[in-house]
Amino acid sequence: MPHTAVVIGASMAGMLAAAALARSVDEVIVLERDELPDRPRPRKGLPQGRHAHILLPSGRDAIDELVPGGGVRKRLLAAGARERGLTSGLVTLGPQGWYRRSRHHDTYPLLISSRDLMDWTVRDAVLASTTRIKIRHASATGLLGTAERVTGVRVTDGGVTGGGGTGGGGTGGGGEAEETLRAELVVDASGRGTRVEHWLADLGISGIPKDVVDSGLVYATRLYRTPEGAGAFPPAQVTADPAGGRPGRSGLLLPIEGDRWLVSLSGTRGAEPTASPDDFVPFARGLRHPIVSQLIADAEPLTEVLLSRSTRNERRYFEKSKEWPEGLLALGDAVATYNPVYGQGMSVAALGARALGRELDRTGIGAPGLARRAQRAAAKVVNAAWTMSVGQDQWFPEVRGKSPTIADRLLSGYTSRMARVATGSYRVSAAMCKVTTLQADALHLLHPALLLSTALGPVLPPLSGPPLTPEERRILRSLSTAFDQR
Repeated sequence: MPHTAVVIGASMAGMLAAAALARSVDEVIVLERDELPDRPRPRKGLPQGRHAHILLPSGRDAIDELVPGGGVRKRLLAAGARERGLTSGLVTLGPQGWYRRSRHHDTYPLLISSRDLMDWTVRDAVLASTTRIKIRHASATGLLGTAERVTGVRVTDGGVTGGGGTGGGGTGGGGEAEETLRAELVVDASGRGTRVEHWLADLGISGIPKDVVDSGLVYATRLYRTPEGAGAFPPAQVTADPAGGRPGRSGLLLPIEGDRWLVSLSGTRGAEPTASPDDFVPFARGLRHPIVSQLIADAEPLTEVLLSRSTRNERRYFEKSKEWPEGLLALGDAVATYNPVYGQGMSVAALGARALGRELDRTGIGAPGLARRAQRAAAKVVNAAWTMSVGQDQWFPEVRGKSPTIADRLLSGYTSRMARVATGSYRVSAAMCKVTTLQADALHLLHPALLLSTALGPVLPPLSGPPLTPEERRILRSLSTAFDQR
């Protein structure tokens, strides 16, 4: 008898989950309510896709494991994506000062491109790797089965205009005729607009534990043409200071494919950017350092300013539910969403799909308890990203949701001290990078050698300005002329 799996949503989490499942079942049906583009283009169900995205090395490695031979990294670079080392290739002003750029071999390469290119490349690679995956233009409207076992989904064909939220997956409810689709395993990868809690309640499972930390962050993004002669300028970032007692403002400039700069500005509650083009450069000028505004002051804008308010940290603890049905798993943004400034979402999705794939390789699709084990394995990755994101956001003024605990306060004090030391110590900086890129959990930061280094303080004095090469300084000076005249 053939085995079938259903994945709800064809974004990063959904396609990689399909790749994991294709090794263990005869057919994987991916439900997606959007008409998917045949080349890198925006789509309605991924509104956050217009903003800055980075693939961490942990996410890249997970994709390589799930799609062996897919050449995702190579294809991205050939299409114009950039690869920059976190400790050597980025210009970053952290809460405690400028991070030095290391001359060591960088083991934390970041892949940088538009989300449209990233999603399309991964989807194309997954579909090229197997004939077992089929994408169906349809929406899931509910689960089949009982509280003990999910046996499939109810679906309606075509795009659905109601009930699906703003997630990128195939959830919804409309007037179309429903049909049933049977499956051994259903994976909800429908994103922020997931309806899985409501569907579980229909089966008699409720009370899923949940946390929310909402700093009121608003993202404003605009694309610019890279100024002539500035193509070699590295990504530049000015972060917010969560311990400063003021609303947080940050800015990020990323070089992406097509000789473009993607510039994302953000502000927490009380310091939100607007959609007005006239406010964009002045907002960047008001950051803790004006480097981003200096770079774009006279650059040619290619788009209007696009806003996103879908930025709150929200966590559903499915793995802690007293009851969990066989045959159901949630991954990606359906489990947790994070402040996008930390660039974790795509990599968490990839690592969650890898956790599913490894569990399937170990036990097979029909093993009792598979869904519960896979959900718990994916939650370990979510824990690391959640702790990092919430550990910063909960300190901004007027934050809503979960309040800091005593343990949170102690950890915040230690990591703040460590961040200060990292500005002048490669050992500490590299250790923090290993955690922020999800290659190690937070316990790595409590290694005795790191505790000692943090206690002793920075090896080198703080930098008075951005760590630029002579050529980069020349570029910045040439682009700062317009900035200085304003």
